[in-house]
Order: sequence, then structure tokens, then C-alpha cells
Amino acid sequence: MIPTQSLTPKDIVVELDKYIVGQSDAKRSVAIALRNRWRRRQVPSPLREEIAPKNIIMIGPTGVGKTEIARRLASLAQSPFFKVEASKFTEVGYVGRDVESMVRDLVEIAITMVKEEERANLTGLAEVNAEERILDVLLPPASSAPAAPEPEDMQSFVLHQDDESALTVPAETKKDDSTREKFREMLRQGKLDDREVEIDLVESRSTPMVEIMTTSGMEDMQSNLQDAFSKIFPKKKKKQKVKIPDAIKGLTQEEMERLIDMDKVTSEALRRTEESGIIFLDEIDKVASRSSGGHGPEVSREGVQRDLLPIVEGSTVSTKYGMVKTDHILFIASGAFHLCKPSDLIPELQGRFPIRVELTPLGKEEFVRILTEPEGALVKQYIAMMATENVELVFEDDAIEELAGIAVEVNEKTEEIGARRLHTVMERVLDELSFNASERGEERFVVTADYVKKQLRDVVEDRDLSRFIL
Repeated sequence: MIPTQSLTPKDIVVELDKYIVGQSDAKRSVAIALRNRWRRRQVPSPLREEIAPKNIIMIGPTGVGKTEIARRLASLAQSPFFKVEASKFTEVGYVGRDVESMVRDLVEIAITMVKEEERANLTGLAEVNAEERILDVLLPPASSAPAAPEPEDMQSFVLHQDDESALTVPAETKKDDSTREKFREMLRQGKLDDREVEIDLVESRSTPMVEIMTTSGMEDMQSNLQDAFSKIFPKKKKKQKVKIPDAIKGLTQEEMERLIDMDKVTSEALRRTEESGIIFLDEIDKVASRSSGGHGPEVSREGVQRDLLPIVEGSTVSTKYGMVKTDHILFIASGAFHLCKPSDLIPELQGRFPIRVELTPLGKEEFVRILTEPEGALVKQYIAMMATENVELVFEDDAIEELAGIAVEVNEKTEEIGARRLHTVMERVLDELSFNASERGEERFVVTADYVKKQLRDVVEDRDLSRFIL
């Protein structure tokens, strides 16, 4: 993957185009926002601290690519990225998730990310240490054996140093070193892979489960208690008899965990969270109040918005790894806004999302491109899956046109769910083939427009039936 710092906005759009059809305005906005994270880090202090991220709110019907843009952006950002549904949160005082928990989750993701990088850097050293431990099992060092009286005829090599001191190297030691190197060579060549050894490995024992049902704001207590229990009950080692490749794998993991400096990991993870963290708030329209009255869940909705305000604007959140400032975390919100509009959000929250992007509904032309162009296109997926059954699946151009047309037609007649309709249409068309593919043997199966019409004719014509099937 191209390093993030070398990705210009045009490069980011090109990468997103590989997976997402259309929605150029949304791609441009997130590309600029992602590049601005890098630009800000190049600005010297104290001006750097004054540059705040320009949060984005994406507006559009379901199935047009809002969440997909966020998913792909996460892989491009190479920064801590957390996606959460705003509907999971409740106002402080209600039973549910606290809005601050999304910052804690972002820190956990950053910790995992930095640990993975450290593991990659320490792989070579951990493998060397694991190899030495295996060799110690195969050839226990002489120092660990009980001292034995030296035989009278023991030979030694003496190096004279100006008649003042002498270094004696026993012949047995030299012989042991030679044998150890021979075993090392055999180990690396895989000649000992079938041999079993008995080693001490850390026993994988789960920490006692502690579950706390409480109001929001105290949910972090559960993980803190589990951490405390893990320290009270230290990990025990257990003797296991395994083959050498499995032993090396287990010992490498142990050595890697031992070599990782958690203080360094925590410090770097907190820095990344504050400087380049991204939080994607999906379903933001679900916490918008649809009326001016305050009855039932409307109170909680507006309360969630007010709880979000300080987090989005910039505040300090307490986590088990330390305090995290949210001033420079980028927030990207999205919502369909079917039953409400962005102006139904409280004015203060609207001001925290200065950039608004509207995603357009998808038509037949976009559906055809979605089926064929992206790297993970549906047509390519089904062709690859049928190839595992030795069935060569072929889609004619007019069949793809027909699939796209039927998906658009069903969207218009029933609920508009965008590109997600293609999944149900494709599954329905290939239902018979998927069921019998394992019994067909090697053959070529061509999907034509007539075949598509035949498979979907009854469902499309019966509007009530299509509501339940498509």
C-alpha cells in the first residue's frame, strides 16, 4: 500500500474509485480531509495547535456508498479509525452506551495497531530467541548440568597472553558449540520438523468474566476490573509436547510479547489517537429530534446530541491508558435523513460539522458499473466462488444490463435500498446454480438476459411478493 503521507487528494480519489462507483463530491471531501491531517502535522507549533479538523456530514439514502467510503478510507488512512452507530448511544443517566466510549474504543484500536507494528519490527529478534530456546531443549547447555569431576585425561586448549593470564577452552565446550551449530542448521533446513519436544508454554486461560450492568459513564469499569484480575491471576506455564514447528511458533509469540515495550506502545497510541484519529458516526439522523416537543425517546435523542458536542468540539476523555484530547480527532457523520433533515440537529452540533456532502441516488448505469468495475465487484465474486466447484460462470453483457434494470425497478416499486438490492437480485438469479454447482462437474454456465428474466419474472410482477423476497 502507498504510504499515507505520499497520498495526494487525487491519489486518494483514485484509490476510492477502485471500490466505489460515483459519489465524486463525497470522495473529494474525505480526500481533502485526509490530506489536511498530514498538512497540519507539517505546520510548526504553535500554529499547528490552532488548526482544527473540518468535520464532515454525508447525507444520502441508504445503499449509495456512505459506509463503504468510510470502510475504504480506514484502510487508506493507516490511522486509528473507529466506526460506530450513533443510535447505540443514550443520554447520561439512561442505560446504554456513553458517547465517551467511542474515544476509548478508538484508543484500543490504536493500541492494537501500534502493537502489530512493533510485532512486525521484532519478528526477527523473537524468532532468533525462540530458536535458541528450542536448541536449549534439544541440547541442554553444559552450565545447567550438575558439576562433575574433571577426568584426569581431559584435553584443553590454552592461549598464552604474555605469560600473565591464560584462557582455557575445554574441548567438550568446543564440541558442544559445534554440535549446536549442526542442530541449528538442521533446524533451519526443516530436517527436525517431525521431531517432538517438551516445552513450557504460557497456558491460554481466560480471565474471569466480570459483567456489570450499570448506567452509562461507568461501562469502562468492566474492562478495568478484568485487567485487575489478570494481574491478580498471573499467567501460568504448562508443559506441552509438540512438534518443533509448533514449538517455534509458540515460543516466537511468547518472545514477541516479552520484547514489546508497552509503555512505548501506549505513548505512541495515545499520540496517534489525538493527532490522526478518525471516528465515523453512522446513522446520525437517528438521534435527530423530529419534533420540537420533548416526549419519550426525543429527550434522549437531544441529550445524545448535547453529549456529543464537547467530544466533537474538543475535550479530554479519561481512558485506562491515560487522558486523551479530542481536539484534533476527525469526525465524519452520515445519515439517510429520510424522516428528518440535517437542520433538525441542534444548531450547536450542526456547527461542529461545517462540511456537508450530499450523495446522489444510484441509477441503472451506476448499478451496471457496480456489478462489473470495482475490484470486489459482485460478478467477480460469484465467478470466483463457482470456480471452486469447477464451474466456469459467464455473464453476458445484456444479462448484467437486465440485472441492473430489475434492481432499479424493484427499488422504485418497493423500498429504496440502493446498491444493496443487487445482492438480493444476484442471489435470487443464481439460487439454482449455487444449490446444484457441486454436482454439475466441470462445465460452462452462461447467464443470459432471458435466464435473468426467467428467474425473476414472477417476483418482479408480483409487487407484494417482491416486498418479501427482493
